[in-house]
Amino acid sequence: MKRTKPRPQPRIRPQRIYNGMPARELGSEGWHKPWSGGNGGNCLEAMKLADGRVAVRQSTDPDGPALIYTADEMNAFIEGAKAGEADFLIS
Repeated sequence: MKRTKPRPQPRIRPQRIYNGMPARELGSEGWHKPWSGGNGGNCLEAMKLADGRVAVRQSTDPDGPALIYTADEMNAFIEGAKAGEADFLIS
């Protein structure tokens, strides 16, 4: 009988996803940089979670904490930023 090596198992995402959890526990697949400027690659990465929430992490610290937002929270932030409500952050 020929023995075969077991296939590596895919990384299983945690059962409980919470704000501030180590981003590495969410896996390495599915992170995207929604925008990137001339800042040497230092930017945010975002991942849409299966339940509709959004995880955000710092691209230079992929093992650091993930901030978890509801879809409504992300929508309010993006719409507010488009309307200029976050301009004070860059002035």
